Amino acid sequence: MIGEPENIMLFHALYIVAIVAEAMTAALAAGRRSMDWVGVCLLGCVTALGGGSTRDVLLGHYPLSWVEHPNYLAVTAGAALVTIAIARVMHHLRSIFLILDAIGLVVFTVIGCNVALDLHLPFIVVIMSGMITGCVGGVLRDVLCNDIPLLFRSELYASVSVVAGSLYVGGLAAGLPHDPVMIVAMAAGLVLHLLAIRYGWNMPKFVYTRDLH
Repeated sequence: MIGEPENIMLFHALYIVAIVAEAMTAALAAGRRSMDWVGVCLLGCVTALGGGSTRDVLLGHYPLSWVEHPNYLAVTAGAALVTIAIARVMHHLRSIFLILDAIGLVVFTVIGCNVALDLHLPFIVVIMSGMITGCVGGVLRDVLCNDIPLLFRSELYASVSVVAGSLYVGGLAAGLPHDPVMIVAMAAGLVLHLLAIRYGWNMPKFVYTRDLH
């Protein structure tokens, strides 16, 4: 588990980077919908913290992270407001944000898996916990913006989370050292996600156009 002081510090730093990146991408989505500043802040907070909150509610894991650490709300709302100020140059930073988003996905996934592992839940629940943590924030963002959620389209997103979570939990179950397992799982998820973006890898689509009547 993530229990060593150096691991805790590293993951806390990565977590802050991840929620800032998620809040800023959510702010851009809010801007495309012409939301006011309050809406921008709310969407940023919901996107960055919604996955972990949903996981905790489903697993009965309390207090929620942002209730225990209210500064997370300030960080995400602040990141969303900063995005308003620098929106005109954000398109120049697209590559950086794609990388940060990929890092956020694998970090959220491992954190979610650890929460479920600490609760001694079954393997499949642990993997789902990681996927929910990594993906649901984006689903909430898209639903609030009246878009089809990215998760339900063809991009490799939830699949990447499942791969990273499975490698992480499987390695720990096999008795392998924690740190190498964590690094391999996160690196595999990161590389897979970036390759999928680079080469346009997609999940198979289901297309049905006939009328049942």
